[in-house]
Amino acid sequence: MGTLDLLAFSPPGWGATLLAGLWNSLLIAVGAFGLGLVLGTLGAWGKLHGGPVTRDLLAMYTTVVRAVPELILILILYFGVTDLVNQILIAFGHERIQISGVVAGIAVLGVVQGAYATEVLRGALQAVPQGQVEAAKAMGMPPFLMARRIIFPSMLGLAVPGLANLWLIATKDTALLAVVGFSELTFATRQAAASTKAFFTFFMAAGVIYLIITLLSGWAFARIEAWARRGEPRNAGG
Repeated sequence: MGTLDLLAFSPPGWGATLLAGLWNSLLIAVGAFGLGLVLGTLGAWGKLHGGPVTRDLLAMYTTVVRAVPELILILILYFGVTDLVNQILIAFGHERIQISGVVAGIAVLGVVQGAYATEVLRGALQAVPQGQVEAAKAMGMPPFLMARRIIFPSMLGLAVPGLANLWLIATKDTALLAVVGFSELTFATRQAAASTKAFFTFFMAAGVIYLIITLLSGWAFARIEAWARRGEPRNAGG
């Protein structure tokens, strides 16, 4: 079979299988990135404005997650936490549950993303000019309005480059879910390569797909950063 035949969408080609794996990868990446943003926002706010206990717990969370390799965290959370939940359910007389692979993948990678997003957003919040915040307080601006009109617009342009990196990490970390048997792009690629022995063809195809995602993501985040920084003075060398 030629390369085009192997990548065709109709059998005996594996194009449809790769496309389904790509869809699962993007679905998990988007969900994990979104969950990470929520956890990161809460974590950054808690680190800056929470009490001592809150700050210590968040420091432990970000330190542990960033110190332990993602693959180990995936194995712990995917198998260990699922088993713990089922043991608790059985102890209370309930039946075991089977967690969806997509939901589990989003939850696992979302926890990882949240730790990194916490530090990215915390740094962006700390970089907001305090003069603007003090001026808003002096004018009697309510906290929510101040966050919406002053803090969030100022921090967004600072946070976008770091968040862009986190998005790319999320898209690549989905490949780690192949070790737990979830059918994302890398797992589908391995299946196709193992069945046809055309390892070079399929792994090159997967590499090109990831490269396209990276290029499109870079373009999109560059547009978002330009929008977020609209009205800001440009550097002399820019």
